[in-house]
Amino acid sequence: MLSVIVVAIFLVLAIVVALGAIKIVPQGQEVTVERFGRYTRTLKPGISFLTPFVEGVGRRINMMEQVLDVPRQDVITKDNVSVQVDAIVFIQVMDASAAAYRVTNLDFAITQLTMTNLRTVVGNMELDEVLSQRDQINTRLLEVIDQATSPWGVKVARIEIKDLQPPPDITNAMARQMKAERERRAVITEADGEKQAAITVAEGQKQAAILQAEGRREAAFRDAEARERSAQAEAKATELVSNAISDGDVNAINYFIAQKYVEAFGKLAESPQAKTVIVPADMASLVGSIAGIAELVNTAKAEQRQPPAPKPPRGGTATPVTPKGG
Repeated sequence: MLSVIVVAIFLVLAIVVALGAIKIVPQGQEVTVERFGRYTRTLKPGISFLTPFVEGVGRRINMMEQVLDVPRQDVITKDNVSVQVDAIVFIQVMDASAAAYRVTNLDFAITQLTMTNLRTVVGNMELDEVLSQRDQINTRLLEVIDQATSPWGVKVARIEIKDLQPPPDITNAMARQMKAERERRAVITEADGEKQAAITVAEGQKQAAILQAEGRREAAFRDAEARERSAQAEAKATELVSNAISDGDVNAINYFIAQKYVEAFGKLAESPQAKTVIVPADMASLVGSIAGIAELVNTAKAEQRQPPAPKPPRGGTATPVTPKGG
């Protein structure tokens, strides 16, 4: 009976030792191994075996990216304005042994380091720069903190400013300033619009005046051309009639008289104040003038049909040719 109990005790001890020697590391974590309190190696995710009673588990390190919240703090800017600032830091452990044995309380150390550098960076900037250049603040903080945490085996992925809160009086002053600036821009925009509209109207009036002037010039040129042609025609007619009169044709004079008579009678009939037109009783002169015009036209046609007479040779008298048989 005693031997059975001893065997059972040995079995239990063997099971405990075996379970202690087998270590399973989950994904996203790494485990340091210590031999008599001294770091020897790091266990990766998966199953590993330790030497019983010699090796033991040291620290369990989270290798996934972590987010650290930086508490809100008051920071004095370069222009002596108190601003409340808070931030968040994204870190990832790259070396488990360095993170485990080179710093105590890694998260607290990184948080305090971020707060200190945040006061330094914001304190070297004016309020307007702090409010408008968050990206620059994040970049400067990232460079400083990543360099400082590198010996700890930690990689700082990024730092983001969550909130920047100026004092209430500064906020009200900024709101009034922004309102005044927007009103100024609105006035400038409205003035520019009116200016552009005036310029457009002036350009339109200028183009209209140019087109009207060109139209008047073209009309004047057309009128002058028409008057010139009318004068040429009148001069041609006068020349023809003068030639007819010089040749002793009295009908040409009658032509002029009849033409003027008809024109005067037509103007008398077109007068807006004349309700009644009195036709002269003696129409014989008008009829005679018209008959003279017809006779003048017939004479001109007859002259055009007859061939021109041969001109006598120079220095002698033309001798008429007697046709044969005469």
